[in-house]
Amino acid sequence: MSEVLLSAKNLVKRFGGLAAVNDVSVDLMRNHIHAVIGPNGAGKSTLTNLLSGDLPSTSGSVTLGGTNITGWKPEKISAQGLGRSYQKTNIFLPFSVWENVRLAAQSRQPFAAHWLKRAGQFASINERAEKALELAGLTARKNSIAGTISHGEQRQLEIAMTLATEPQVLLLDEPLAGMGVAEAERMVALLLNIKKDHGILLVEHDMDAVFALADKLTVMVNGQVIASGTPAEVRADAGVQAAYLGEEH
Repeated sequence: MSEVLLSAKNLVKRFGGLAAVNDVSVDLMRNHIHAVIGPNGAGKSTLTNLLSGDLPSTSGSVTLGGTNITGWKPEKISAQGLGRSYQKTNIFLPFSVWENVRLAAQSRQPFAAHWLKRAGQFASINERAEKALELAGLTARKNSIAGTISHGEQRQLEIAMTLATEPQVLLLDEPLAGMGVAEAERMVALLLNIKKDHGILLVEHDMDAVFALADKLTVMVNGQVIASGTPAEVRADAGVQAAYLGEEH
């Protein structure tokens, strides 16, 4: 049995009378990619925000590495071992690829503001940054200015910046959005490469990528889970086909 890294139980988020997330439970395990799919407004992004601490839950609980993190601030959850990439990239466009990843690696250090000290004092930071660049397939672009690399490479950079914080769990919000076929294939290969050391929650609209990547799928509609299982089980679910996947899947 794979190690459970993050466990969310019976999460509810209400906005007034609307339950954007209604009694949703999910476990993220090491070496597994758990995809959450559903139409716009299904509650996928709200669920991600509940797991990362960007939104407080109305009820329910979240544990990370065996620690109850319910109600924690995002910065504290991040330090506990959760990394998140957002739909809108957080990279510093005028900085080099290396500078972006190194700053992300450094954010995990005490006294992170003292980053202008001699590089020799930050050997561990440099090692983390180098490892993250390599995992993300960006070593050859190390010295490129982030604003000049392609859209797909910028999404790879965002993953590298997340990896540089050494998370156990990754929350990835549409990492393939806006990509062409070749870029999407590179991202799929990247995610398959990094999953062995992480538990990954993937929110993604690209169904081909979802079925290529996911070990488990959860389907949400109107804030509720209507199906959860292996890709084959979900693909065969008549309710899912009617609600979301359509005839082609």
